[in-house]
Amino acid sequence: MTAIFVANRSSVLIDGAAVEGLQSLAFRVVTEREDIRAVGSGERVDVSFGLRIVQGELVVKSATFVLDTHLAQQSSFQLVANLKKDPAADAPRRTLSFDDCYVEGKSFGMDAGGTAVTTYAFSATRVREE
Repeated sequence: MTAIFVANRSSVLIDGAAVEGLQSLAFRVVTEREDIRAVGSGERVDVSFGLRIVQGELVVKSATFVLDTHLAQQSSFQLVANLKKDPAADAPRRTLSFDDCYVEGKSFGMDAGGTAVTTYAFSATRVREE
């Protein structure tokens, strides 16, 4: 069964505080991989997996001073996304918890007819889905 989560019913928290002006959250899990080759053959015989990290981006209208501070101080934080379909008690829900996050970069943009948008790139040790 597919669960469709709605952005205006969901919330994202940094160290327990809501992120104001959040436009989007995107992430991916990246695992190092190395092919094990067979001697005298062009085919692999196995795969060796290594480090696994989470890379993500938060896009926020204007700026989030909490993330600016974490970037300047190179300090860790926890990010939690509470995903919901609707406010009903039996509606599908999922919680994504990102552990040991660090802000790795920041980009800023503003066009003539809109508001400022800041994109924060972050990495995390792991993401847990509940």
